[in-house]
Amino acid sequence: MEERGTILPIFYEVEPSHVRHQRGSFAEAFDEHEEKLGEELERGTAISPELLTAIEQSRFAIVVLSPNYASSTWCLLELSKICECMGERGTILPIFYEVDPSHVRHQRGSFAEAFDEHEEKLGEGNKDVEGWRDALTKVANLAGWTSKDYRYETELMKDVVQALWSKVHPTLTVSDSTEKLVGMDATFGEIDVLLDKEANDVRFIGIWGMGGVGKTTLARVVYEKISHQFEVCIFLANVREVSATQGLVCLQKQILSQILKEENVQVCDVYDGVTRTKRCVCNKAVLLVLDDVDQPEQLENLAGGKDWFGLRSRIIITTRNRHVLVTHDIEKPYEVRGLNYDEALQLFSWKAFRKYEPDEDYAELSGHFVSYARGLPLALRTMGSFLYKRSPDAWSSALEKLRNTPDRKVFDLLKVSYDGLDEMEKTIFLDIACFRWLYRNEFMIEQVYSSDLCNRITIDVLAEKSLITISSANQIGMHDLIREMGCEIVRQQSYEEPGGRSRLWLHNDIFHVFTKNTGTKAIEGVVLDLPELEEADWNLEAFSQMCKLKLLYIDNLKLSLGPIYLPNALRFLKWSWYPSKSLPPGFQPDELTELSLVHSNIDHLWNGIKYLGKLKYINLSYSIDLRRTPDFTGIQNLEQLVLEGCTNLVKIHPSIAFLKRLKLLNLRNCRNIKSLPSEVEMESLETFDVSGCSRLKMIPEFVGKMKRLSKLSLSGTAVEKLPSSIERFSESLEELDLSGIVTRELPCSLFLNRNVNGKRPRSWYSLLPSGLFPRKSPLLASLKHLSSLTRLNLEDCNLSEGEIPNDIGSLSSLEYLYLGGNNFVSLPASIHLLSKLKRIHVENCKRLQQLPDLPLNEKLYVGSDNCTSLEVFPDPPDLGRLSKFSLNCTNCTSTVGNQDSSYYLYSVLKRLLEETPCSLDFASFVIPGSEILEWFNNQSVGDSVTQRFPLYGCNSNWIGVAVCALLVPHDNPSAVPEDPSLDPDKSSIMCQWHEYSFGLGGVGDWVGSIVSDHLFVVVLGSHVLKPKNCLEDTCNQQVKFDFKIRRAVGNNRCIKVKKCGARALYKHDMEELISKMNQTKSSVSRYKTLDFDFGKSAYEQGGVIVKGRREATSGSGGSDDEYFSAEE
Repeated sequence: MEERGTILPIFYEVEPSHVRHQRGSFAEAFDEHEEKLGEELERGTAISPELLTAIEQSRFAIVVLSPNYASSTWCLLELSKICECMGERGTILPIFYEVDPSHVRHQRGSFAEAFDEHEEKLGEGNKDVEGWRDALTKVANLAGWTSKDYRYETELMKDVVQALWSKVHPTLTVSDSTEKLVGMDATFGEIDVLLDKEANDVRFIGIWGMGGVGKTTLARVVYEKISHQFEVCIFLANVREVSATQGLVCLQKQILSQILKEENVQVCDVYDGVTRTKRCVCNKAVLLVLDDVDQPEQLENLAGGKDWFGLRSRIIITTRNRHVLVTHDIEKPYEVRGLNYDEALQLFSWKAFRKYEPDEDYAELSGHFVSYARGLPLALRTMGSFLYKRSPDAWSSALEKLRNTPDRKVFDLLKVSYDGLDEMEKTIFLDIACFRWLYRNEFMIEQVYSSDLCNRITIDVLAEKSLITISSANQIGMHDLIREMGCEIVRQQSYEEPGGRSRLWLHNDIFHVFTKNTGTKAIEGVVLDLPELEEADWNLEAFSQMCKLKLLYIDNLKLSLGPIYLPNALRFLKWSWYPSKSLPPGFQPDELTELSLVHSNIDHLWNGIKYLGKLKYINLSYSIDLRRTPDFTGIQNLEQLVLEGCTNLVKIHPSIAFLKRLKLLNLRNCRNIKSLPSEVEMESLETFDVSGCSRLKMIPEFVGKMKRLSKLSLSGTAVEKLPSSIERFSESLEELDLSGIVTRELPCSLFLNRNVNGKRPRSWYSLLPSGLFPRKSPLLASLKHLSSLTRLNLEDCNLSEGEIPNDIGSLSSLEYLYLGGNNFVSLPASIHLLSKLKRIHVENCKRLQQLPDLPLNEKLYVGSDNCTSLEVFPDPPDLGRLSKFSLNCTNCTSTVGNQDSSYYLYSVLKRLLEETPCSLDFASFVIPGSEILEWFNNQSVGDSVTQRFPLYGCNSNWIGVAVCALLVPHDNPSAVPEDPSLDPDKSSIMCQWHEYSFGLGGVGDWVGSIVSDHLFVVVLGSHVLKPKNCLEDTCNQQVKFDFKIRRAVGNNRCIKVKKCGARALYKHDMEELISKMNQTKSSVSRYKTLDFDFGKSAYEQGGVIVKGRREATSGSGGSDDEYFSAEE
């Protein structure tokens, strides 16, 4: 059969008397499969032009060779024609019915008798007779079926039909298949796994996704690919629509009609239909496709369960509603996603140009349309077909129209899902569609709809119906065309007047309503998010008509006058730069859940007690006129109170102490607060932040059932000691920030004039009150109990030698330790017990001479910038178990000297060769040094170097690559690009590599103003340089390493790379390294007395490990946990 236009795929050739006597066998078997084969078997009484045409057009011929076959001249003529045609383009399938194939092959038995008669009539040697003999011999030599091999004729029939269909099927095509198969190759493989056609069981396969994404297309293609393997095949289209308009009985009739081969099947009711369907399919291998199912009862009454069907049956359901599949115990449905850009461009081009790529003149416009469709096949097909053979001007006009009004066909199809929602689901859907960025997560929906039941289930329903997506991080997403559909629904509520719509989100529409005073009771939500601060004059009387307004969000707008009325229906109020001194007196929003007035003119929220039982969140940050907080008595369900930067806030109402549901209290930088309640009973409190409250001397005792506190920040306060109740949080406290709490400036007169016992004290520290900071500080004495602590910040606490508790190593969960800016000389040895430590920072500890052994963790960063007394560079921990290690010793001038740096680097490289760490991603070092080691045998001037090394796996002696850059003060800092994320006076240095087979990778660090030249060294493990694809037949690779510098905004003392070097690391480099070390060691006075045994720790040898960088909250080096990036 030709792929298109063929009339007869199969020619059925049989001796006429056999047809008369065997009508109930073979002929009926093929009749049962007429729908699958698409055949209409022609049978004639003589060779006719129609019959000859049928033979010529057929791809397959079934020849039933019975005992009397050769007696029929008609059969022999047909057979000759079949052999003539099939030899060129078809297949002959012989069935030896009650005859021996050898009798056919050699014309024996009844075949011999028949040919004697033919020769007697036509003459011996007749060309036709000889041709008949040749045809019979040819057919008899073909593989076929012999009836004597089967006990029952029905078994023979099934085998013939099955084999025939498996041969016919690959030649069939799906209508318009070129379009439908775009982007489906990978999908077929995943569907095949779900089908598992070899399994001897019954399986239900669910296919779900948004409207227009291609579910029906996929199901139909799969149906046509596998239907030849089933006894009964049914594709039931448009189940949702037919069920709604004609009922389930109509669908049951369709199923029974196809099974029974009857047109007018009578079904009394749904129950009767279920009973009859089960009876008809219970012993059959059925392929049933139920397309566009939207209700569970449709499945229950059309394919109720696995026990309905015979073994090897497969039931495929397509739906927009995933929950329909879940209720039918289909646990792992296949989700159909949109096409990627390249696939989408192919499909669009096929419809618009009838080829797989756009014409050159239309390439840019095609890209715009493809981007608009966001991979949705329906939109691509619709737009492509519409634009076929239109001019570029027409394309541009259509694109502009799409930006204002969605395509009607796409809109109508997508709106079907919306129409199936209940009222609450529609409300939340439209909110998400119109206020796209505001509803980025479920928290916002809970804030607005907390008073309504089932908002959680509503989100699930929207996701199950493919109207939204929910990421693993609970971020809500929505396809752009679905979002556009939702926005268009709102626009249609009032095309001419925006004030008549339920939601306002466009800048011009909102300004129109509030300047023209056209607000109405239809408005339920207003969201204005301006990119920059603007000023405007609004007529806020418009609020008086918005009695149903539940959501008000205004950001970056300064108004001259404030509102005298706000709707009491508000549930969410977020208004930055709020212009009034307080909320309107009559404002009583009983449903309000969030109140945020950042940068407002508020000096107080309200007077007296206001009962707002649903209010959970208050944020008045940076409202510098705020003098006092409200009475909290009426808002006992408050969970978060944020007053950060309210610099004139003086009075905290004492009722705050009894907010038992409060989880977060943020008073950061409220520098005029002098006191808090002496006790608080906030049993839900998790975060207590009073950092920057420089006048605050005491924090409350935590009483009652408080056991959840996980973050306590006292940085920059005047607090002298922690409350004794801190110990109750030994299992919950994770972050403790005490930085800068004892760095108060004492009066000069006290330091200069006052004597103790007649003698001038050696330092003002001894003048501090005895309870403030004795030799064993009570502030730190209780830390050992905080086993859950993950982050501890003691920077700038004026800690001297011995004031860090010796048992700090008992903080078994500690990951981040910040000790910078203190006065100790050394640290407790127990630090090496902190097995989870990822970062230790001792920057600006000017008296620090050495560090103890560092803990062994697969990732470790050591920051020791500006530790000017540091005597010895530290050894890294066990390199065999490290993944990422960085050491920053910027401006550690006590170790200055190129020989010191050289010896240290040689020693580290030697250890790398000895221990050959297989897990090392990288090790990086920033240390003083004025020359790149001559050992780096590939050096170049400037900020880049190219290095050759083996491909991963080609050389077992290859360990990795070492690269080095010489950093010097920059003579023209303005030439260095600025990075606003960097801390002041900082520069970033990044070693990057980029090659087609590796992708982009990099290792970086931060460097402050340097007082001398420095070296930045990076060692990369070989597996990091493993190529992602290798197209060349070679075992060598060449990669360029670039050193990139960025500076903080306004930093005029940044660095530059003067020169750099690189070398591939091999195990056999050991001898050369030892030689270099010996040459260097003899001239290093600081190391002369130290016989470095690299099997011993740095602590055992008097060494110190240091590594430098402050906590990274920004910059190119990455997060606290990661300062290595390689594009996967």
